[in-house]
Amino acid sequence: MLHVKRYADAKPYEAANHWDVKGLRLQGFEPGAPEKFWVGLSHFLPGGGAGPDSGPVEKVYVVLSGHMTVWADGQEVVLGPMDSCTIPPGMERKITNVGNDICTMLVIVQTPVK
Repeated sequence: MLHVKRYADAKPYEAANHWDVKGLRLQGFEPGAPEKFWVGLSHFLPGGGAGPDSGPVEKVYVVLSGHMTVWADGQEVVLGPMDSCTIPPGMERKITNVGNDICTMLVIVQTPVK
């Protein structure tokens, strides 16, 4: 069955070890939603970010607007609009919006195996 969730109905969520960010859960953790992943939309203020930490699940970041600096696996990369990256399970990462504009990012996260 098709699961539609309107942006107006997206609920905010708090993420551990994140600062100066507001997140909205677009899909996941509700009846009819995806079971293998969830999708969030994060708005990072200038200086906002997350980490350093790692988790047991795979993540994909897609920058929709602004820029996000990602440190992971000995690399530092700056993602701009429509750039994306994959963070494998167990990889430590840190992300920070080092610019002066809000960074809006789509976050797709694997749902932990039960």
